[in-house]
Amino acid sequence: MNKIIIIGNLTANPVAGATPQGVNFSKFSVAVNRGKDKPAEFFRVTAWRALGDTCQKYLEKGRKVCVVGSATAYAWQGQDGKIRGEIQVDAQDVEFLGGRGDAAGDGAAAPVPDAAPAPDAAPTDPSGMTPVENVDDLPF
Repeated sequence: MNKIIIIGNLTANPVAGATPQGVNFSKFSVAVNRGKDKPAEFFRVTAWRALGDTCQKYLEKGRKVCVVGSATAYAWQGQDGKIRGEIQVDAQDVEFLGGRGDAAGDGAAAPVPDAAPAPDAAPTDPSGMTPVENVDDLPF
C-alpha cells in the first residue's frame, strides 16, 4: 500500500494543465513544517480531472491543505553534480483547511455565533452531549 497524508501550506498558486489526451490537472507544491529548528519538507502535488479543476479554482499561495494520495520519489543529478530528489504526490483527495480567503490557513474554523437552544431541546451537559435517561431508547 502506498498512501501519504500531508498537511501544509501551498508555496505558490496552482498551475493548470492538460495531457495530450485532454485530461485536466493542477500542480502545486505544499510545504510541511516539521517543527521548530527543523527545515520544512516540500512535496509536489498533482490533482487530476475534477479534483484538479477544483484545486485550480479555489486554492492559492499560502492556503493550508490536507492532501491524501500516493507518493513517488525521484532522484537526479543536477548540473552542479549534486544528487537531487523530490517526492511527488498524486492526490486522491484534497481537503481545504481554514476559511476561504484565509491565506494564513491556521486551520481554525470560523466562529459560529451562539444559538439559543430550541424550547423543546433536551438539556445537555458541558461537553455538549445529551444525557440518555433510558438505555432502551438507544438504537443499538
